[in-house]
Amino acid sequence: MRILYVSHTHPPEGKILENVGGMQRVSQQLIKELKHQESVRVFTETINVSEEGKIAFNTASFLFRQIFRLPHKIEEYNADVVLFSSMVTASISYFIKHKVSVPMVTINHGRDVTLPVKLYQWFVPKIFESLDGVISVSRATREECIKRGMSPDKGVALANGFDMAALNNFPDKAESRRRLQQNFRIPLDNHFMLLTVGRKVKRKGHEWFIREVMSKLDDRIIYVTVGDGPEFESIEELAEQVPYSDRIFLLGRQPDEVLKQAYAAADLFVMPNIPVEGDMEGFGIVLLEANMARTPAVASDLEGIKDVISQGQNGYRVPTLDAEQFAVKVRSMLEGQLEHFSRQTRTYVQEQFSWSHVAQEYVDFLETVVQNHHSRHIN
Repeated sequence: MRILYVSHTHPPEGKILENVGGMQRVSQQLIKELKHQESVRVFTETINVSEEGKIAFNTASFLFRQIFRLPHKIEEYNADVVLFSSMVTASISYFIKHKVSVPMVTINHGRDVTLPVKLYQWFVPKIFESLDGVISVSRATREECIKRGMSPDKGVALANGFDMAALNNFPDKAESRRRLQQNFRIPLDNHFMLLTVGRKVKRKGHEWFIREVMSKLDDRIIYVTVGDGPEFESIEELAEQVPYSDRIFLLGRQPDEVLKQAYAAADLFVMPNIPVEGDMEGFGIVLLEANMARTPAVASDLEGIKDVISQGQNGYRVPTLDAEQFAVKVRSMLEGQLEHFSRQTRTYVQEQFSWSHVAQEYVDFLETVVQNHHSRHIN
């Protein structure tokens, strides 16, 4: 099978913190793994548009060029199927559907389905009509697609895979804690460390966690966040105002080395997402990154997180916006279950989320789409 992969968010090799979010890393890792499949040849039409201040222009420019370029590339590569990296990239399908003779499939991640812009939401059902298949990264994302007009038999939910090799070697826990303490003056001696990694956007729940959960946790517990984003300043302002500000550390955007140190140093990874209209957590790949560092997680029980955290295996999900239950679960894990979870959480991820397994599921689905498309056109 010959796959033509089209993406406007495909990053350079070797950056696990390229955009402190999963979509770019998934694009990079998926293509790498698909190329290892014996029955598959992959051709790419990609660009990385994440340069600060130019995202909208670069994206629009790339998509416009592809409307004219892609039909010719399909013929040049003799492609059997086109695979788009997101709903934004898949918007091309509406304009070329009558110009191509091969099926078109997209991956979607959450916000690229729910983005609360009226014109975009008007267009989303038309994209679904133009596609032959839809791969959602979680069951919650698939449900949002169905709400917006996708035929249920057109789409499947396939979890993101995880690049085990990229995060196979973490630094020693004690050494990581020493370095964080030295470089960022985080007082980790005789303290527990909670960690959140991700863009500072409202749905991530940083402000809610600082205000509602940290107030219920004792002075032995430190909260560290890594990542930048539009809400950073307001989170920073809140962190300075609360009476326990000396236990909150916002590190901002950091390189790979520091990110790995943070994952290894943490006692618990927390993902306190809150519901935000028009936005959602499609999957939550950072949970798996933490798990690979043998750091279990406590996370909100909503959206794509449900497909990542298996109760009692690699952490726990707690009721969304229930600060008391969140605090209770954090305390119970810190006080008695850490050693048990640290041993098993990495093994669980390796067994359930390897890219080799996920890539084969992609291949199986794409082959089915190609066969169905061929059968319809013969009949």
